[in-house]
Amino acid sequence: MNQKMNRSRFLQIAGLSAASLGLPRSLYARESTAAAPKQRPNIIFIFTDDHASHAISAYGSKINQTPNLDRIADGGMRFDNCFCTNSICAPSRAVILTGKHSHLNSVPTNRETFDGAQQTFPKLLRQAGYQTAIVGKWHLKSDPTGFDFWNVLIGQGPYYNPPLKTPEGVVKHTGYTTDILTDVALDWLKNKRDSQKPFMLMYQHKAPHRNWQPGPGYLHMYDDQTIPEPDTLFDDYANRTSAAKTQEMTVERHLNDNDLKLIPPKNLTPEQLEAWNKAYDPKNEAFRTAGLQGKDLVRWKYQRYMKDYLRCIASVDENVGRVLDYLDQSGLADNTVVIYSSDQGFYLGDHGWFDKRWMYEESLRMPFMVRWPGVTAPGAVNTDLVQNLDFAETFLDIASADIPSGMQGRSLVPLLQGRTPSDWRQSIYYHYFEFPAVHSVQRHYGVRTQRHKLIHYYLIDEWELFDLQADPHELKSVYNDPAYADTVRRLKAELHRLRVQYKATGDQNLFPPPKTE
Repeated sequence: MNQKMNRSRFLQIAGLSAASLGLPRSLYARESTAAAPKQRPNIIFIFTDDHASHAISAYGSKINQTPNLDRIADGGMRFDNCFCTNSICAPSRAVILTGKHSHLNSVPTNRETFDGAQQTFPKLLRQAGYQTAIVGKWHLKSDPTGFDFWNVLIGQGPYYNPPLKTPEGVVKHTGYTTDILTDVALDWLKNKRDSQKPFMLMYQHKAPHRNWQPGPGYLHMYDDQTIPEPDTLFDDYANRTSAAKTQEMTVERHLNDNDLKLIPPKNLTPEQLEAWNKAYDPKNEAFRTAGLQGKDLVRWKYQRYMKDYLRCIASVDENVGRVLDYLDQSGLADNTVVIYSSDQGFYLGDHGWFDKRWMYEESLRMPFMVRWPGVTAPGAVNTDLVQNLDFAETFLDIASADIPSGMQGRSLVPLLQGRTPSDWRQSIYYHYFEFPAVHSVQRHYGVRTQRHKLIHYYLIDEWELFDLQADPHELKSVYNDPAYADTVRRLKAELHRLRVQYKATGDQNLFPPPKTE
């Protein structure tokens, strides 16, 4: 019998209850994979939008430095194989809240309204005695439920001067959104929470989402630098399905004047506009691009896009540092689990693209770093296959709260403790639903193992298979190569098994495309 059950049995023998001693019941209600600490840890979940792991120096970025984000990885564990279940904003958030795949949680695309009445991990944490808060991007249309405190952006929210929706109404703010969200989060940590309760804070940024508007302190960062180009910037999409050729997300043809800062934002104060125009002179830039053609013009657009994207990340990194510094100064750091992730990956000119949506690696892969003092070894690296599907159960397990049987992931606590269970998954399931829609990425589902990836674009009935060991950039599908026939058969069987396991079989789970007039 483990230590937790011994203590529970002792209380029974002594005629006492956890409640009578003021102890949280969840510590004694189940056998957790996490050791029950004397004081349950706080949790801060830092979440950004569209931050690719290859734009984090802890992941070996060749294009930027993120010293404060690296503090989390250096002090804990970096997950190198964390993947999303559906690479798009609102669905990723719904998966994290519910621990269920998109076809079961009411949000397969960005169009739906999240059903706030359903079970979510914040509600379960509250039941277990945690105080819960969310600050920043919500993007699920309905009001947040299960939180003691919430201040959220309306929809996508602007980069400057954001109105924040609260239970009391909309509050207008002046300044840069990344800074303001940090101000609100720190104010809650310092002044508004119940210091007698453990807490879960979801601290969620808009940045670095399109159209990548840098903060006032970073408008001129990288002015005198050239960002290295990815090897696949001029991908011709040969040796893949028709889906790769019909998308609308290329740096060459699909970045617009707002993306390229040829048009200033409309909601800036006079002071903000003055600083903006000093950094981006629309007339000058339009003149500069007038004579560029072909690959030279693509390269100019890439530099313009990437510098703004990385400037937005620099603000995120600075503000994460503010939160980490507060934890150190307040004495909270030793008993606070700090987690950093983003809703999916993003194309940084890879394959000539921006945006996400695909099951290709740059879009599928999420950054995921966890610092848990006393539990996770500093500087640890994990390569097991994990997903955002696992986050809810992980949060609950960290808190020693009960995990409902209906959740579809697995707690990552054993991995954080440095041990991989013998029955850990050897494959992951992915499904993207939003087509027809912006960027014209065909619907697809698939399976990924440590070495291979099989993708089915089911509306056009085309398949791709990639050998990630031989072809890490996924430039040539080997689906029709006879040498991979056995691999195709095996992965199709595994894909079917996963669809059955996750209750994803049947036409009702494919969500018919919206009708068009």
